[in-house]
Amino acid sequence: MVLSNYLLGLFNYIVLVIFVLIGVAFLTLLERKVLGYIQIRKGPNKVGIMGIPQPFADAIKLFCKEQTYPMMSNYLMYFFCPVFSLFLSLLVWLIYPLGCELISFDLALLFFFCCTGMGVYSMMLAGWSSNSNYALLGGLRAVAQTISYEVSMSLILLSYIVLVGGFGMNLFYCHQLFMWFFFLCVPLFFCWFSSCLAETNRTPFDFSEGESELVSGFNIEYSSGGFALIFMAEYSSILFMSMLTVLIFFGGDLFSLLFYFMLVFMSFIFIWVRGTLPRFRYDKLMYLAWKIYLPVSLNYFIFFCCFSFWINNSLVYWDILGNKLMEYWILSFVFKTNALSLLT
Repeated sequence: MVLSNYLLGLFNYIVLVIFVLIGVAFLTLLERKVLGYIQIRKGPNKVGIMGIPQPFADAIKLFCKEQTYPMMSNYLMYFFCPVFSLFLSLLVWLIYPLGCELISFDLALLFFFCCTGMGVYSMMLAGWSSNSNYALLGGLRAVAQTISYEVSMSLILLSYIVLVGGFGMNLFYCHQLFMWFFFLCVPLFFCWFSSCLAETNRTPFDFSEGESELVSGFNIEYSSGGFALIFMAEYSSILFMSMLTVLIFFGGDLFSLLFYFMLVFMSFIFIWVRGTLPRFRYDKLMYLAWKIYLPVSLNYFIFFCCFSFWINNSLVYWDILGNKLMEYWILSFVFKTNALSLLT
């Protein structure tokens, strides 16, 4: 019985990875279409019906191109980093709560912290092993940026972990039956979304790929299959961050069509931001991370710790439902002024 459960979980994860890769393909098509209409032009529309098979044609073209071998590079790390990057971006989908013993585990968000922390090494080693000044500078920028925004992202997640009382993904669904966490703490949502943009190296925080300064950043020496793997890892991370955002802030009901609609909408916002905002300045990027997002997320984290401690010690007087409703009401009342001031 235990073996059959593990085999079922493994099969579910393999199917999930296949559909994530298909989703990555169509996310690239969506991005090219949306950017085309933002720039008042047509996107890809020649391949097949309305350009739908275009991502698969691009994948075949990329993997059939000649692989270059930089003479002075570290071959082992040079070829290992794209594979490791894609492996991490697909491995983190293990925390997607499917209900099987292999996949739904209690320390899901702790596993997410570990995977995102390991992702820094792939970018840093990819830039170093290419033996290029541009790639090395892009890798160092990506590492500094990712580490800076991981601090505030971790504090935001820890705030909600304290609020729901665990690391499991199913707890977020159970605690949002009556009210989404988005309405509870609007400022935290905007801090979280900006941190997601910085974590995935997207505009306006794409300093590791600044064309005017670094040509293409840490992946400048990669071509054909290596570039395709890095590309797939980046867009898989975008899909995952969209899924995690919806699950934490917008209910997380996996059996509702609203969940998947919100997931697509969050992915669309990633693309919309790319077509709308210019690249940030690097010193402002660090100022935003350490002087604005870190104090806000740290204050929320301390408040949630104190408030959860107070709530848990007052269960003698309130039942469970009244406790949660009172918690949401008090928090929304306390942070109403804070949210309005931060948004303005």
